[in-house]
Amino acid sequence: MNPTLAIRMEKLRARMAETGTDLVVIGPSSHMRYLADLSPHGDERPVMLMVSKSFAGFLMPALNVDSSRQHTDLPFFPWADADGPGAALEDLLAATGIDRTAPSIVLDETMRADFALLVLDALPGARRRFTADTVGYLRSRKDADEYHRIKAAHLLNDRAVSAAFAALRPGMTEIEIAQFIDDFYKANGSETVFCSVCFGPNGAFPHHHTGATQLKAGDAVLIDTGCRLDGYPSDMTRMGYFGSAPEGYGQIHSIVDRAVEAALKAAVPGARASDVDKAARDVITAAGYGPNFLHRTGHGLGIDVHEAPYITGTSDTVLDEGMVFSIEPGIYLQGRFGLRLEEIVMIRNGKAEIFSEMPRTAVAAG
Repeated sequence: MNPTLAIRMEKLRARMAETGTDLVVIGPSSHMRYLADLSPHGDERPVMLMVSKSFAGFLMPALNVDSSRQHTDLPFFPWADADGPGAALEDLLAATGIDRTAPSIVLDETMRADFALLVLDALPGARRRFTADTVGYLRSRKDADEYHRIKAAHLLNDRAVSAAFAALRPGMTEIEIAQFIDDFYKANGSETVFCSVCFGPNGAFPHHHTGATQLKAGDAVLIDTGCRLDGYPSDMTRMGYFGSAPEGYGQIHSIVDRAVEAALKAAVPGARASDVDKAARDVITAAGYGPNFLHRTGHGLGIDVHEAPYITGTSDTVLDEGMVFSIEPGIYLQGRFGLRLEEIVMIRNGKAEIFSEMPRTAVAAG
């Protein structure tokens, strides 16, 4: 087994012991990719990885076994379409060695409901929960290899966003700039995970769908984009304006930037996620724009662009070394512009370290 995956499996079993877990059941998801570097074809055919204290193996459709074998040396329990998964599932459960009377099991919350019900039907006395204190706990604490991959993705993202602002011309559409960014990613060995380009008043919609709006002088420009490089994504929002800044832009930019700084200062080991949210929100509220900050302060990032921890006003998650998440406060003024500044940070050496190296200052384009 890959040494990194072996360490992750060892850490998972340690967490299982600490949490009294007998069996972890993972579907074809990011959790499976994290534990086994395997992303099998996902359809209605049941696929799952089961991990007990002494065994790990896959339930796998027979037609996917050969291709999956290239990525893992864990045993497969294959089943054919003509037979169905029932007998193979029974064999896999037997191999785990668990006491099936009343086991404590963890189910992948992203797994299809019908897959999960197959397991629950086979273990009617099971006490079950989701992955937050086992696989989720491990995934939220990044290792050195993950740090370097996430860093590389963000340095590429910096270059893409800088180039996109430099490419702005009057009459260009949001879609054209998004395509420019996509082309830049592809030319540099990565792929687009998402890209939101907002001209003028469109920036006031936090989840604006990039469209045919044309750029004109006096527009604020919001670019929120991320690529995937070597398995890990980037995510960043930067602001600028074309020609001249709209009225009030400089003041709003200053407020949002101060909110980012306050959240960065609050993001230390032992703080709660809600403390970080409050630090950013208090700055914006004190400036009189509290109702215009429409969303949480951040989300975790790892294999997935959105994963634990979530930086919300109600989250009691205690921040720990290795956690990676966004800090992205914003102020949204309908009919005028929206302004959001986003950094992805890692709790590292006792503080929040920013992955991006692109300044948050407004980019004056045109």
